[in-house]
Amino acid sequence: SLALFFFQAEDGIRDFCLSRGLGDVYKRQINAEYMGNTIKMEETGSRLATFAAGCFWSVQLVYQRLPGVLDSQVGYIGGSKADPTYQEVCTGRTNHAEAVQVTYDPKVVTYKELLDVFWGKHDPTTKDRQGNDVGTQYRSAIFYHSEEQKREAEESLKAWQPKFSSPIVTEIIPASTFYSAEEYHQRYLEKKGQSAAKGCKDKIRCYG
Repeated sequence: SLALFFFQAEDGIRDFCLSRGLGDVYKRQINAEYMGNTIKMEETGSRLATFAAGCFWSVQLVYQRLPGVLDSQVGYIGGSKADPTYQEVCTGRTNHAEAVQVTYDPKVVTYKELLDVFWGKHDPTTKDRQGNDVGTQYRSAIFYHSEEQKREAEESLKAWQPKFSSPIVTEIIPASTFYSAEEYHQRYLEKKGQSAAKGCKDKIRCYG
C-alpha cells in the first residue's frame, strides 16, 4: 500500500500493544512504516490528498473508481484525541471529521480533478451535516498537504461557489495526523458488493 497512515497496523496488533502498556512501541513501529511509505511515494511520484465530505463509506468508493487513484483509506482527522475509535468520533467530543485519504498519481489525475469530484460528491453548503447524517464528524473539509494544494483548493472553492445557491462552508485547513479507521470501515461499500472498478458509473448506494 502507498497510503500514509501513522496507525496502519492491524487492529489486533494495536490492541495487543496498548493493553500491555506498549503504546510507544506500537507508535515507533507505525512511524517506521510511515517513513518507509514516504520513500515509496518519493520514488513513484505519487501524492496525498485528504477530504471530508460526510459519511466516509461512499466518499471512498467514488475515489476508488477514479482512474489515477492508487490507494485510499477512510479514517479520522482534525480532532483532539490520539487514535480515536469510531464510537468516540461519533460522540462529537473528539472533534474529528470522517475523511478519506487518497494516494494518487498526478500524471494520471490532477489535484484539481480530485477537488471537482469532492465538490460534486456532497453538499458543501450544509454545516456539520450531509443529508440525515448530523454532527461535526460529517463536516465538509479539505485538508491540504502543501501550499500548492491550499491555493488550488481556495481557487476551486471560488470556481464552484456559483454552482450553489447558498454559501460554501467547507473548511480548508492544514492536514494533521490521519488515523486510519477500523478495518470494518475500509472499502465498506465494495465489501457489500458495489463495484470499485475504475471508471464505474453505477449509482452509489450510501449504506450498502
